[in-house]
Amino acid sequence: MNKGIYIATLESHSGKSLISLGLMRTLLGKTVKVGYFRPIIDDLEIGKKDNHIDTVLSYFDLKIPYENTFAFTRSEIIHKRNEGESGEIIDTIIRKYKKLEDEFDFVLVEGSDFSGEGNVFEFDVNVLIAKNLGVPVIIVASGKNKTKEVLMGNLQMAYHAFINKDVRVMSIVCNKIEPENLQIALDGMRDFLPKEVGVFAIPLIETLVNPTLKEILVALNGKVLFGKEYLDNQTGNFGVGAMQLRNYLNHLKNESLVITPGDRADIILGALQANISSNYPRISGIILTGGLIPEDTILKLIDGLSQIVPIISVEDGTFNVANAIGSIKSNIYANSIQKIETSISTFEKHVLFDPLVEQLINFNPRGITPRMFQYSLVKRAQQAKKHIVLPEGTDERILIAASRLIAMDLVDITLLGEKETIRRKIENLGIKLDLDKVEIIDPASSPNFEDYARTYYELRKHKNVNLDIAKDRMSDVSYFGTMMIYKGHADGMVSGATHTTQHTIIPALQFIKTKPGVSVVSSVFFMCLEDRVSVFGDCAINPNPTAEELAEIAISSAESSKAFGIEPKIAMLSYSSGTSGKGEDVDRVRTATEIVKQLRPDLKVEGPIQYDAAVDMTIGKSKLPDSEVAGQASVLIFPDLNTGNNTYKAVQRETGALAIGPMLQGLNKPVNDLSRGCTVDDVFNTVILTAIQAQGI
Repeated sequence: MNKGIYIATLESHSGKSLISLGLMRTLLGKTVKVGYFRPIIDDLEIGKKDNHIDTVLSYFDLKIPYENTFAFTRSEIIHKRNEGESGEIIDTIIRKYKKLEDEFDFVLVEGSDFSGEGNVFEFDVNVLIAKNLGVPVIIVASGKNKTKEVLMGNLQMAYHAFINKDVRVMSIVCNKIEPENLQIALDGMRDFLPKEVGVFAIPLIETLVNPTLKEILVALNGKVLFGKEYLDNQTGNFGVGAMQLRNYLNHLKNESLVITPGDRADIILGALQANISSNYPRISGIILTGGLIPEDTILKLIDGLSQIVPIISVEDGTFNVANAIGSIKSNIYANSIQKIETSISTFEKHVLFDPLVEQLINFNPRGITPRMFQYSLVKRAQQAKKHIVLPEGTDERILIAASRLIAMDLVDITLLGEKETIRRKIENLGIKLDLDKVEIIDPASSPNFEDYARTYYELRKHKNVNLDIAKDRMSDVSYFGTMMIYKGHADGMVSGATHTTQHTIIPALQFIKTKPGVSVVSSVFFMCLEDRVSVFGDCAINPNPTAEELAEIAISSAESSKAFGIEPKIAMLSYSSGTSGKGEDVDRVRTATEIVKQLRPDLKVEGPIQYDAAVDMTIGKSKLPDSEVAGQASVLIFPDLNTGNNTYKAVQRETGALAIGPMLQGLNKPVNDLSRGCTVDDVFNTVILTAIQAQGI
């Protein structure tokens, strides 16, 4: 079930705040606890708070610590991008959002403000964030000063940008539309949108567009002479009082802002008198220009009036002041109660959101992004911390990964090797690994050495293993680490950074052994592509599996896929799709596919099928139009090790995909093998996979 929605815009000053306020009110009427989150906020002066956050938290009395409501400031995002840390940006945003998701029934996410440079980049970032949070989107755009063609073109571009990344667009809102053009805007959106996407148009509300007297005061660096308590007055239109009073009075409109030189006592007093007269509209305030202050007698007269409006003195000339006020963009602040309530009432009048609420709550995101997948791995590892042994305790990559794992408190770790050698290595490399938080065991001097050797002897004596051979085996870190798992002194093992695959796996096959009903140990890689995570098997263990083994690999891979939150749609890969191909290799894949269907009729499987038909919807539907798998396969089973190993490496290198694994399948307890060319990230991710396997998936 979905627990969030993302409000995204194409530009600054779109009126996004109106949507946030109105939607928050609607959501609070449907569920008890609603959270609020902004992934990116503008840079702020020290001690200042983001205005959007402050307004929402204050008005709706949301009990969320301010620091939990955002992830980064704009300058922090730029810095991390320049440092090549874009991945960390998404990781942090997901983590902070998920924390709120855990605490609240629903989370309203408000996108960035487009207040800086690089609008195209900023829009793409919002698409990426929504995709990685797995939430649907409301797109908001301003129609102010735009033709219908320009507005609809922008919206169509934005809509396709989201759906092309598999982000559900729930509705589109055209804001700041001239009242007579509302239906035109609605019809224009409906022309290119499917019927399930809600379309709404909100008229231009002058009191929300125009600034308050407080905003004008700050922008012009003015001085308040009277009416300080009414600075939240919203301005309507404004005009310069340069003509004679009898003519100027005809130009006053409701909430007019009067701009006049400070020595025009006639305009000042006339406007104030009109404000209390039933024959003229109310004014919002008076701006006195040129740094001129009325004479004392005039000030005394004003001070004695029963009704007053803000009167502000500014230094600049009348012409410049009028231009400056015209360029001030209005905001909604926590104490702008009138604006907040106007926003909410406008939303409720023009955005009939109730019919979409059920869709919103029942929405399930399509697929899983690499960052979502990695985040879910970390969260699952934290649910029940496991003890992982790392036999290659002196390898730099192992030590760096261990330091990260310990710092994040994801697993307990045992390093195998001579303690003083490991300590010196850590010091020389400057690795921040707290040795008080890890166990270091030298197999030869371990108090468990004799017990482990005798246990191995008992398990393998039928294979002509004597006690001396057993002790020799237990001096080997791979055998010792595997015996730790067998004896229950560790929950899993990760090795292979400096050892061969055989060196890692043979001890496990000898006495960890396979699960009941499993005849073949196989492996999968979780291939984290740009917009999805696919499961590749078997790319590491079995050179030439039979049809029966291939079927078992497919079933094991499907179970691994489900265990890690990926819906299994199995493609049994070959050089041919459907019934077109003939030959021993394709027939073996065809037989394996039939075995899977017989043993597991609940699984979606297609084969033989070519790789492009398995992952590309257009090609898949052209070759196998009735298939439930073609074009959308999530589990790809390769016919042999040669094909699988080369393909995963080609995909990894050519696309920049992150390959997590290999993860071994079929053993009673988890042992996983690293490549000797592995990176620190490979070690880190494989340890996490192993810990999750140890939880009993």
